[in-house]
Amino acid sequence: MFRVRSADSDRTLRFAIIAVLTLSVAALSVTVWVMIDFLAEQEIVKELIRELPPGARSKAEALAGELRWQFRLSMLIVLNLVVTAFALVLLTRAYRSSQRSLRDIKALAADILSSMDQAVMTTDVAGNVTSINQRGMMMLSAGVDCVGHPLEHLSNVIPLERLRSDWHVECPESLVRDSFVTCDGTERVWRAYCQALNDYEGHRIGNVLQIRDVTQTTLIEDRMRRMERYMGLGSLAAGLHHEIKNPLAALSLHVQLLEEQIEADDVSQEVQQMLGVIGAEVTRIGGVLESFRDFASVDELNLCHVDLVELVRRQVELATPRIRNSQIHVRQEISSGIPEVMADSVRIEQVLLNLILNATDAMPEGGELTITMRARNDAVIIAVSDTGRGIPTDLRDRILDPYFTTKSAGTGLGLALCDKILRQHNGTLDFSSSSSGTTFELTLPVDALHVADRPELRTARSDG
Repeated sequence: MFRVRSADSDRTLRFAIIAVLTLSVAALSVTVWVMIDFLAEQEIVKELIRELPPGARSKAEALAGELRWQFRLSMLIVLNLVVTAFALVLLTRAYRSSQRSLRDIKALAADILSSMDQAVMTTDVAGNVTSINQRGMMMLSAGVDCVGHPLEHLSNVIPLERLRSDWHVECPESLVRDSFVTCDGTERVWRAYCQALNDYEGHRIGNVLQIRDVTQTTLIEDRMRRMERYMGLGSLAAGLHHEIKNPLAALSLHVQLLEEQIEADDVSQEVQQMLGVIGAEVTRIGGVLESFRDFASVDELNLCHVDLVELVRRQVELATPRIRNSQIHVRQEISSGIPEVMADSVRIEQVLLNLILNATDAMPEGGELTITMRARNDAVIIAVSDTGRGIPTDLRDRILDPYFTTKSAGTGLGLALCDKILRQHNGTLDFSSSSSGTTFELTLPVDALHVADRPELRTARSDG
């Protein structure tokens, strides 16, 4: 049901039509009554003319003529009243037909707006709500009596009145604002639109506001942006490895020769320390370069049937010593009937171990590590949750970017590599975070496609 403000114009117009018809019938009755009197008077005048002497008949005949003209005028009035009543009946029927068509159009528009998966509402110039669809009442938790009230009272979840005020200040064709809203414990992204509402003459009579849940669209856009950044990493990694690895190898060799040369000489301890620093930094740069090449390279997956329940158990056992030292309690919630998946077990172990260690690092003062697993629509979903402080809001858009890290040590490729491995398996890596903790959720299809079937990875491979 599309809620709109009711109007009394139909009732007023119906009353006016009934009143006009009543007056027309009354006027017609009075006119007919007068005509009957005229006929009676004409008969009386005729009798008088026959009784009068011939010299006095002229005035009586003039009176008879005047009565005949009045009778004709009365007939004209009757005809006019009949035609007017007939025209009024036709107009009434046309009006009722147009009203039925208008009601049908309104009902059609209301059904269309009510079926939309987005909130739609309208306001008048003063900012009072004039209509709202079912989805709008559901999203904003508004009652059926919200129509006619100010827009600012409609919801305290999203600032709709501020959006309308900004539209009046900036006067764009359409103003768009994104808001982060918590629904059922999960953070959603609502995109609100505001534009003008005009009548048929183009005069502004209010505003149209729309609210759409774009959480999934935002996630897809983020994945597409990350994918675009990864497209050229294969060729970049190959070029960097070729251009930097050889000079590093030569530099490392000369440092080693220089160390052997000065072993027999009496050199200061400071010189030996500087050579040691140079050798260590060369080794570190080589390690970073290898990590970058491993991240950007596109290798074939060794797909096989993998028991994810057993795989998770092994990774938890592997991280148990570190978990115990951090005073963290591990809780596993694994649903029954988890199917085996086609995956590269080594790569998936790498992803799970990385997520478990990251969750452990997020709880330096202890907490609870929860690992859940469930099957859904030919896919297996594994969630790794911690009870840490969460990821700051301004860093969430960059958390999966390569070389971005909040740790004092590390290359920042861990989560980016996990995301890449899951994309190779036609899966996804998503996360949600709040002040009470962070949850990373990985989705693996039961029948993962081979890496060669991924068009974006084929491109990266051909570029590399």
